[in-house]
Amino acid sequence: MATPYASVTAWSDVFEHAASVTPSDSTDLTYVARALYIGVSGDVKLTTPGGDTVTFANVPVGVLACRAARVWSTGTTAASIIAGW
Repeated sequence: MATPYASVTAWSDVFEHAASVTPSDSTDLTYVARALYIGVSGDVKLTTPGGDTVTFANVPVGVLACRAARVWSTGTTAASIIAGW
């Protein structure tokens, strides 16, 4: 999985690309997300590029500042998720 923003050091350059996320228990995102936009609030289970799997509970609508390699189907109740990288 590619990390095209490895040299970015400032939050002013959050992302240049975005795509809708289909949560999956078996498939990583095409690119590591620098942030997730949550369109419908709920829980977000994700795996970081470092391999840690965590669940963010009750995420409100808006931007979740995190790096995500996978958004899991099981454990994710939030919807209309967009990955930015």
